[in-house]
Amino acid sequence: MDNKIFTVAIIGVGARGANSYGRNMMKCPDKFRIVSLCDVNEKRLSLYGQEFGVDESERFVHETDFFTKKRADLLVIATQDQDHVRQCIKAFELGYDVLLEKPITDKWEECERLLSAQKAYNRKALVCHVLRYAPAFVQAAQLIKDGAIGQLIAINALERVRYSHQAHSFVRGNWRNSQETTPMILQKCCHDLDLLQYYANSKCVSVSSIGELSYFTPDNAPVNSAARCVDCQLQNSCPYSAVRIYVERWKKAGSPADQWPHNTLVTAPTTEEKLMDVLSKGPYGRCVYRCDNNVVDHQLVNMTFENGVKASLTMTAFTADEGRRITFFGTLGEIVLEQQENAITLHKFGEEKKVLPIKTYQDGGYGHGGGDYFIIEDCYRMLSSGTQSETSLETSVESHLIGIAAEQSRLQGGKLVALHKSI
Repeated sequence: MDNKIFTVAIIGVGARGANSYGRNMMKCPDKFRIVSLCDVNEKRLSLYGQEFGVDESERFVHETDFFTKKRADLLVIATQDQDHVRQCIKAFELGYDVLLEKPITDKWEECERLLSAQKAYNRKALVCHVLRYAPAFVQAAQLIKDGAIGQLIAINALERVRYSHQAHSFVRGNWRNSQETTPMILQKCCHDLDLLQYYANSKCVSVSSIGELSYFTPDNAPVNSAARCVDCQLQNSCPYSAVRIYVERWKKAGSPADQWPHNTLVTAPTTEEKLMDVLSKGPYGRCVYRCDNNVVDHQLVNMTFENGVKASLTMTAFTADEGRRITFFGTLGEIVLEQQENAITLHKFGEEKKVLPIKTYQDGGYGHGGGDYFIIEDCYRMLSSGTQSETSLETSVESHLIGIAAEQSRLQGGKLVALHKSI
């Protein structure tokens, strides 16, 4: 199948489905051709339908109409978390191979059902754990594999969510309430759990976790604050002010026409008028202390793997910057991967530190340090050769089991949870 062009359908043409995967596929016209789209937002559907050259007859607002037949070789599923399993099983039934946005689900039974469906219909699937493809994280894995620090003993990972990202996605946004989406440890740290399992190179046998929602509650609302930031006398001083986060930052960035997070609020081209209008009416203009959020703003997870490797993960909203810091402790040295500084530090015991710069591919528009692009390359390899992808469904279920167990432990006050099930 060398040089074959695969047709693509996308359900969920938002920040990930369209901006990331769709646009990266459009950069590979010798490999992919987008032929069908489905999204509940008609404006987005029209915008990306035109950009991707999809005929109006192949643009669908309703999922039931879209799934009446198979419309392409590959289906990209980038909808809300609770839709993933149902839509993926339907895709397998219709004969699609699938590129599935993470997290898959927060229910182990649904993971099993999805794996059974994949086997029954003999389809291929790749889960969007894009950081496994980013050069920085690949380089760290290679150093460990090459024995640069001897035997790996422990891993310490820090996920800096960033205060404004927490407010955007997990207080005001789509992933704020556990009744509507997966727990935050799966939604935000699905990458981190996947990476830890990847680096440990072993299955996890036990998990414990603690964490809670401490700050973004009505009790912490400042005196004289308002229900909406546009009406609040503190809008110019509060760091969580929607006016500051969405309007002022947009202006400082040069008023881009189509850039995250502004393009999640309004359809491009972004204007100040559009932003102010949506902040006065929609969920993203609400005071962070007066939302219907209930997900955690910090959580700690401890893991033990079959091969004896121990790992800890700290996720916190309360950081000025975002980016991951992962420290690997080995018998002969340590490695520090600092995403914010785009560098890996290798310190072998008894030797001078070495700082290894990282090429991130970020400037080329490739998000997640290049991972968003390289996963598309792997998707093509999966389709054209039938080889196992780096983040296959089977592989990705392992890290989801860790996340499911972590949330179970957190809800039980940090009780140790044994992982008896495996793929």
